[in-house]
Amino acid sequence: MNYKQTIDWLFNQLPVYQTIGSKAYKADLANTFLLLKHLQNPEKKLTTIHVAGTNGKGSTAHLLASVFQEAGYKVGLFTSPHLKDFRERIKINGEEIPKDYVVDFVSTNKDFFLENQLSFFEMTVGLAFEYFAKEKTEINIIEVGLGGRLDSTNVITPEVSVITNIGKDHTAILGNTLKEIAFEKAGIIKKNVPVVIGEYTKETLDVFVDKAKEMPAPLYFASDEISDIKYPCGLLGDYQQKNCKTVLKVLQILQEQKRFSISEENIKNGLMYVVKNTRLQGRWQQIHKNPTAICDTGHNAHGLKIVLQQVLNQKYNNLRIVLGVVNDKDLDEILPLFPKKAQYYFCKPNVQRGLSAEILQQNAEKFGLMGSSFTSVNEAYKTAIQQSEKEDFIFVGGSTFVVAEII
Repeated sequence: MNYKQTIDWLFNQLPVYQTIGSKAYKADLANTFLLLKHLQNPEKKLTTIHVAGTNGKGSTAHLLASVFQEAGYKVGLFTSPHLKDFRERIKINGEEIPKDYVVDFVSTNKDFFLENQLSFFEMTVGLAFEYFAKEKTEINIIEVGLGGRLDSTNVITPEVSVITNIGKDHTAILGNTLKEIAFEKAGIIKKNVPVVIGEYTKETLDVFVDKAKEMPAPLYFASDEISDIKYPCGLLGDYQQKNCKTVLKVLQILQEQKRFSISEENIKNGLMYVVKNTRLQGRWQQIHKNPTAICDTGHNAHGLKIVLQQVLNQKYNNLRIVLGVVNDKDLDEILPLFPKKAQYYFCKPNVQRGLSAEILQQNAEKFGLMGSSFTSVNEAYKTAIQQSEKEDFIFVGGSTFVVAEII
């Protein structure tokens, strides 16, 4: 198989959460351990930092990777989902895993995958860990796929565990309350491994404290311990200030342990040049000037609330919002967050889970959000640009898949 055929096989042969949702989720690590044993346990050769959370875990992972790159380390970075190409998930110093490596890995292990009915994510984790081990990376930033306790990445013993925040997302899998969701994400806390919590609430605080005592594990709260950020961040969303605090606390712990040599200059440049170093996209990213158009991958109530507040803080004559979502999204929870004083361009992301633009529009109108439906994300965005004056502001979002089709 060539690269395209290999990727098509990965996406079509076995369950993929990115395309079909919760039906692809495997609440069991048995297959992951089986695969890693088959691969001669590459995870045991890796030095890692493990990052979980409802929102911000991708940005936090990229910021950490950028700082380590600035400090001269060979840095593996594993994140999900991807926006344009599968290889975005697995990078070393910002460079995506080679196509040939992906093809060879799948070809070599295909019979084992089929025999053991491995999921897409299990295979991807195995691929990342083997690649990082063979390339002898010095530090690896590993982002949780979903949840934490039963996520396929939760087979590592990291230098530091990180939980950015807790919000309601993937409730069909992780639970309907913040306490239940926090319990799942706290499952990455390991014995004697420091854990940094980015943000907490009254509901989640006890969960983290109890789990840290049980392990036991040193527990730190970045929002309480880091009062200000001395350096500007290359990621422009207001919400990135919280992620930067989390990153700074992680680095502070590692510096105190003298495990890595990281200077203040490394931190300053790492935060500023994160996009250049890691090629992160889709976080409050400007995609057009005059009119200004911004896209953002925030897609749950917790994340959208923060992003939409920043939208409202912009200066503009007219606000235009290109909006699309997936079909398992709780519309009654997210639609009330959107401003009524805006022109909406409803669209369906081009994935199996995409919600019909017409259904989205019908539900949006119940909350006073008025606009038109379009046959594609690109048609909706193009129309918003055409109808705008230079002083207008366009926001594109609601789903990672909507952003992926635009950038």
